[in-house]
Amino acid sequence: MSAPVASSVLDQAFYAARTFNKFTDEPVTDEVLQQLYDLLKWGPTAMNCQPARYVFVRSTEAKARLKPTLSPGNVDKTMAAPVTVIVAKDTRFFDYMPEQFPAVDAKPMFEADAGKAQGTAALNSGLQGGYLILAARLLGLDCGPMAGFDATKLDAEFFADGRFKSTFLVNLGYGDASGNRPRGPRLAFDTVAKVI
Repeated sequence: MSAPVASSVLDQAFYAARTFNKFTDEPVTDEVLQQLYDLLKWGPTAMNCQPARYVFVRSTEAKARLKPTLSPGNVDKTMAAPVTVIVAKDTRFFDYMPEQFPAVDAKPMFEADAGKAQGTAALNSGLQGGYLILAARLLGLDCGPMAGFDATKLDAEFFADGRFKSTFLVNLGYGDASGNRPRGPRLAFDTVAKVI
């Protein structure tokens, strides 16, 4: 059994972590993005289905393609962020399941049921997006997740073949706290949970 991690790790991942709207000019390197994926990929998904796909938008040209898809309130902060991650779901994630989950022949089950496949892809790509945020924080990055974009426009621009569908965006970099809003309260345990 593992021991609890140090309180400083809990602070970095949760207690002191914030949603950042502003970042420093420090670049996020290819090596850090590779480390980020190498960490987040270990988060569990249903039957190891791993439906999330990631596009790390960093270049000026890629940012120009992303800009018209953003809600007005997200344009400036996204254009200024060192990297914006498009977290998407692969609608044919099950093509990889014979290798990723050989214990059960699950591919035919998903291939025959579009609703089951879509639901599984949506839930698990969302989980993987959460793992991305936690992994980024543990690697010293700050995050600004958001849903303020036109998914139809974004998918047409970045996923023209229709196989991948965007889930949400995450601005990544080294945060500048001057852009933070006051932190909102969290709901109490008794409001949201029950032990039965």
